[in-house]
Amino acid sequence: MPFMRRFGSVIAQSWATKHQKHYVASLQSLSRNASHTVSAAKDCQKGNDRNSNHGSSYTRTALGLGAGLIVGATAKTLYDERTKDKEFPKGILPAVQASSPLPPEDVSVAGNGGTSPFFRKRDMYNFVADAVEKASGGVVFISINDTRRHIIRQSQHLSNGSGFIVSEDGLILTNAHVVSNFPKSVEIKVRLIDGKEYSAVVEEIDTASDLALLRINCKGLTPLKLGNSSGVRPGEFVAALGCPLSLSNSVTLGVVSSADRGSVELGLRGKDMQYIQTDAAITFGNSGGPLINLDGEVIGINSMTVTSGISFAIPVDHAKEFMKKAEKKRVDLAKYPKPSTSQRRYLGVTMLTLTKSILQELQSRGGPMSSIPSDITQGVFIWKVVVGSPAYQSGLIPGDIITHINNEPVASSRDVYRSLEHKGDLVMVVVRNGQRYKVIVSPEE
Repeated sequence: MPFMRRFGSVIAQSWATKHQKHYVASLQSLSRNASHTVSAAKDCQKGNDRNSNHGSSYTRTALGLGAGLIVGATAKTLYDERTKDKEFPKGILPAVQASSPLPPEDVSVAGNGGTSPFFRKRDMYNFVADAVEKASGGVVFISINDTRRHIIRQSQHLSNGSGFIVSEDGLILTNAHVVSNFPKSVEIKVRLIDGKEYSAVVEEIDTASDLALLRINCKGLTPLKLGNSSGVRPGEFVAALGCPLSLSNSVTLGVVSSADRGSVELGLRGKDMQYIQTDAAITFGNSGGPLINLDGEVIGINSMTVTSGISFAIPVDHAKEFMKKAEKKRVDLAKYPKPSTSQRRYLGVTMLTLTKSILQELQSRGGPMSSIPSDITQGVFIWKVVVGSPAYQSGLIPGDIITHINNEPVASSRDVYRSLEHKGDLVMVVVRNGQRYKVIVSPEE
């Protein structure tokens, strides 16, 4: 019969496609053969209708049911063969998932003996944590202690800051103001992320650029990767790492507000530099720590803050030049050592050069500052006095204005530093609460 021949052809072709490469092609072939079967059944039905108006409907129903069972069994066998290695979901699911911008939350994969989320938002979008994880291991805590003054059998703590490792043999980069203007009796301690503490020495310092290099006796360290500050763009995400208020390994997040804020615009004299401005919080103790991008690369060195939301970092390209010069100087000194020279003596104050705008601002605030004599047009404003320092012992206090040292007028902080290069006491004329006083200071060697 034509029907049986066609039905046999369907079965043979269905089983022949069992070992084809893709399940989808097999399913399509099966669909075409099934359509042939249906067509044959229809032809048979038409023939029977022509032969008899009262044909055997029972026979046609039985044949159709049998054909359906065989086709279903064949399809089931093909499906089981092709889905044993999950080929079917792998081929279909990506096309379906591509219609959504976010991955489904209920998709999971088995691994390590259990089932865990395949996509987790905290793994996908915590890009800041990924960057911090790359860089945090190289951040160090720097503490300054006076070994000649003790409080309960411990050296007096004078100051602290941050830094980061730049070479595997113990070289650390930080700000110059973190480790400068202290007496010789101070001890610099560096604490690594693992809690180990080392004594450090200042290997190179540049107060003009506010950069310094420290050296600790430790090998095998992992230095931070230095990026390129020339490619920094406003609006770029950054993170400031450091130890604010002696809290180690702290992180603050922000964006680059300006990639080239000039030193002249900030009123910083003698510094030809373009600072990176950011709104990442930088406070006392953050100085010297790294400012990193989302690749975990250092693009700046945290330097100063003006107010909340306005902070500045030294571009890392400038720090690279500083380190190159320091390395060249170290090599030259090894070949041609210089004779020892006298070092600057210690005073123990933080100073600010007075300008006309600063004087006007101080006078407009009222209080003791409003009583500054009108004939004062220059001098040095004492911003901070270190407790126990020569300046503290001589009676200098924050708010004093130094106008003369040893009968020489003082126009800027450079004049004070120059006077510390000579021997002997310093006889200062100080303006306080509108009155002039004479103060004698004996700097430490």
